Amino acid sequence: MMLMIYGILVLLGLSLGSFVNALVWRLHEQSLPKKKRVASKKELSISTGRSMCPHCQHTLAWYDLLPVISWLMLGGKCRYCRKTIGWQYPFIELITAGLFVASYVWWPYAFDAKGVWLLGVWLTSLVGLVALIVYDIRWMLLPNRIVFPLIAIAAAGVVGRTFFAGEGVHTLLSALTGLSIAGGLFYVLFQVSGGRWIGGGDVKLGFALGLLLGGAGEAFLMLFFASILGLIVSLPAVLLKKTQLSGKIPFGPFLITSTIVVKFFGGVIIAWYTDTFLYL
Repeated sequence: MMLMIYGILVLLGLSLGSFVNALVWRLHEQSLPKKKRVASKKELSISTGRSMCPHCQHTLAWYDLLPVISWLMLGGKCRYCRKTIGWQYPFIELITAGLFVASYVWWPYAFDAKGVWLLGVWLTSLVGLVALIVYDIRWMLLPNRIVFPLIAIAAAGVVGRTFFAGEGVHTLLSALTGLSIAGGLFYVLFQVSGGRWIGGGDVKLGFALGLLLGGAGEAFLMLFFASILGLIVSLPAVLLKKTQLSGKIPFGPFLITSTIVVKFFGGVIIAWYTDTFLYL
């Protein structure tokens, strides 16, 4: 039974990782001026557009779309134009599958009806989170067309817990507190700096992540971990004079990575901190 669950999660993660790759590429192409797009807006549609090579725009057959396998069999090249298909494609597919399995292994709730439903909400959110990481790293942008649905999914999870899972209004208030801390802090920074210190996309992402984490302690912990990760990644480049502290570094991936860690282990970390330092 356990192996079957792992197998389903791996296949689901690989398939949705492939969808993430297509999603971010199509959204970016749609955002370009008409003359710079590689195909028409209809062909680039998320819902109706056929899968195509990003280089030659040849429509791909089903055997070209097997996650990881097709990329390996073709040596990382398009079957039709023989141009290189980057390692991003299998990497994101494997990462998404790994996150799906990790979500099951380290899921902090019981696997009753409520826990399974919340896991479904979280896995759906993960697809958006991975897409935002890829988009922010490649194009330094967190598009509203991903962030807004993510906020809606997170809000649906909070409403479900509050009114249908019987957790009560305190769950709603806790989630609103997390939203206020994660998104509110970024909003203040954005307003004070006129957008120089943090982007508007990070503000909206902060609201989504606050709702997903659902509490003040978790939101603070996420911000702390994200700041540490950002420092670890950016400081070597600054010391080597490859960039400046004022240079642009996408902060979304740090926020999202920290959110995933806190989602899995935040309760344990907060309990340890409380027992160790607050009850001496």
